[in-house]
Amino acid sequence: MPKYKITTLGCKVNQSESDAIARELESFGWLPAGHDEASEVVIINTCAVTQKAAMQSRQAVRQAVRADSSSRIVVTGCYAQTEPQNLLKIKGVQYVIGNSDKHRIAQVIVAGQNAAGAQALSICNDIRQAQSLKPALTGVGGSRTRPFLKIQDGCNAFCSYCIVPYARGPSRSLPIDNVLDAIKKLSKAGYREVVLTGVHLGHYGRDLNPETSLGELLKSIEGSDSSVRVRLSSIEPLELTDDLITRVAGPSRFCDHFHIPLQSGDDLILEKMRRPYRAVDFSNLVAKIRCRIPDAAIGVDTLIGFPGETDAAFRNTYELIRELSITYLHVFPFSARPGTPAACYPGRVAPHTIKKRCAQLRELGKAKRLVFYKRFIGKRLEVLVESTRHTSSGLLKALSSNYIPVLIDADDDQKNKIRSVRVEKLTDNALIGTLV
Repeated sequence: MPKYKITTLGCKVNQSESDAIARELESFGWLPAGHDEASEVVIINTCAVTQKAAMQSRQAVRQAVRADSSSRIVVTGCYAQTEPQNLLKIKGVQYVIGNSDKHRIAQVIVAGQNAAGAQALSICNDIRQAQSLKPALTGVGGSRTRPFLKIQDGCNAFCSYCIVPYARGPSRSLPIDNVLDAIKKLSKAGYREVVLTGVHLGHYGRDLNPETSLGELLKSIEGSDSSVRVRLSSIEPLELTDDLITRVAGPSRFCDHFHIPLQSGDDLILEKMRRPYRAVDFSNLVAKIRCRIPDAAIGVDTLIGFPGETDAAFRNTYELIRELSITYLHVFPFSARPGTPAACYPGRVAPHTIKKRCAQLRELGKAKRLVFYKRFIGKRLEVLVESTRHTSSGLLKALSSNYIPVLIDADDDQKNKIRSVRVEKLTDNALIGTLV
């Protein structure tokens, strides 16, 4: 049988789409190739969120071409959508397929419209005209214990530093019945957790007719008969409503875990970023979550070195995060992305200054994470036992509802089960627990 390989760069949405492409190829009789095996087709699902991501995408394509010149090379994803001309110049690429046509990849490959060594074929239409979410990219399953289910795509926000609206098009949502059906299939397939993901998850349902919301979707999930627990991916601060917090706080199947982009704790920088909230709004939101769900995990994104970020502006961000009761921090250095307004903004921050500031915030984030983990030593947690083992200890990895990694000494028959563990100690940035 023909074999394929997929390399995925970037976000959870890309990972979800790669899984969906794999499932569709397998429905045509294709098989995944092993790490050292040759394959008829190699698919590179690219990212373009930063200059570095675009460079890494090009590198991944060139590596695939060098690794096996007999394979058909298919390049898709955000970089393929925004800058297809740069990929068409790479010798050895057979297809450049943008996000606008990503749902057609399996059919294009199976049809064999282009052979290895032939001139590259570009299939990249205007994604700004997209009006619905293609079911072919919302397939369920995959190799992960906790599969990603894409329920929304696209973004209408147009933050000044972000290329995503140009790469993903307008916000589109998967109808509630389709989401419930996908979750039911995952449950029947034996999965115990699903991660709902999207590019702009808080905008879920606004494009549907009749219009609905993420809160209404969670209400429908809560009333369904599937048994999987549900985790939300990143949600914008002003879209994390009281209704959503209340549903997660209740005795429900939803994981007590929120991931919220802050980007900056300085109001002037937030205004330049075209972010629709201010530092006090973010602070109040975190306090509200912590009051309603004391043990919730709260993750935060920051974007450091935005043009005009002075020492004082960075200090505002640092001090805000230091005061907030958050769990972990993702720190990203600003990268001027061609095609976005911020790429032309004055007041560029020196690279060595950005690097220093990022290091300071990462140390703060590490300290916050350890403080949160230590709270649970001696306590009981409900964890999903995953399918992999810790490299050095050989212990099975598990994950709690509030996003705490726990290592346990257990046999393989415990994999993909939700079990109670008692936390014994902290080591190597993970908790060690025993099955109860």
